[in-house]
Amino acid sequence: MDESYKKLDNKEINTELSKLNSWELDNDRIRKTFEFKDFGDAFAFMTRMAIEIERINHHPEWFNVYNKVKVELTTHDVDGLSMYDFKLAKIMDNFEKVVLE
Repeated sequence: MDESYKKLDNKEINTELSKLNSWELDNDRIRKTFEFKDFGDAFAFMTRMAIEIERINHHPEWFNVYNKVKVELTTHDVDGLSMYDFKLAKIMDNFEKVVLE
């Protein structure tokens, strides 16, 4: 099994969570609501993220209404959080900055 698909323990989760921008821990998942100027920017974010999501083959649960994109990340294969969740969260945080500039 790929080491990235290992279920993280509480210490590892807290360490990785501290490296993120405004993500919240909710049981076995992390979540964040991204807010953009308008629907076009929100949709651009989702479109660009779809490319990264397919590249790393780790898919979020997300929901879009107008300028907001609500994201929840968890790794169903390990029944909790893995490094893939934090890797995708970092990619999303970095691209959020690009869209907001």
